[in-house]
Amino acid sequence: MPTSQDLSGIIQAYAQGYFPMADPQTGALAWYTSRQRAIMPLDEGFYIPQSLRRVLNQGRFTTAINQDFAGVVAGCADRETTWISPELQGLYQALHNAGVAHSFETWQGGTLSGGVLGLALGGVFIGESMFHTVTEASKVALVYLVEHLRQRGYQLFDAQILNPHLARFGAYTLPEAAYQQRLRQALALDCQFVD
Repeated sequence: MPTSQDLSGIIQAYAQGYFPMADPQTGALAWYTSRQRAIMPLDEGFYIPQSLRRVLNQGRFTTAINQDFAGVVAGCADRETTWISPELQGLYQALHNAGVAHSFETWQGGTLSGGVLGLALGGVFIGESMFHTVTEASKVALVYLVEHLRQRGYQLFDAQILNPHLARFGAYTLPEAAYQQRLRQALALDCQFVD
C-alpha cells in the first residue's frame, strides 16, 4: 500500500492531468495523459437519453456515496481484460482512505447494482471507471452523480477518454491546452464531495 508521501505524488500527478492504467497482460502500472481530453458537461450540455428518463422516472434504484467503495472498485475491475490491476485497486483504496477517491453507487433491493469510481480534487471530479450488474444502473449513477457535482459547485468532470457511451450523454473533447486551463481553474475551488 502506498505511503502518504507516495499518495501526495500520486494526487499531484492527477492534478497535472495524468491518470494511471495497468497493462492488461503484464499488470505493469504506467501514467498517461491525452491530447484530446473527454469532458462530461455539468451544464445544459449534459443530455439524458429518453429511454433513460423513463428508467429514472420509475425510481428503480437508490443512490449512495462510498457505501461500498471496494465493491465498486471490484465491479469496475471485473472484466475479461481490465486496466484495473490488483495494484491499482490498492491505490484506489489508499486514495479513498485519504478522502480523495469516491464511489457514487446505485442500489436495488439492498444490492449494489452499479456505480462510478472517481477522484475529487478541488472543483474537479476525475471519472476513472463505471460498472453495472443490473441494466441501466451505471447510467442512473452517472445522471445522479452529475446532479450531485452541480449541487456541490464542481466545475469540471474529467472523463479522460471519449467513447460512444459517454458521448450519448453529451461528453466532448477538449484539446490539451484548453483542458489544462479548465483544470487549473477548477482545482482552485474548494468543493466538498461529501460532508
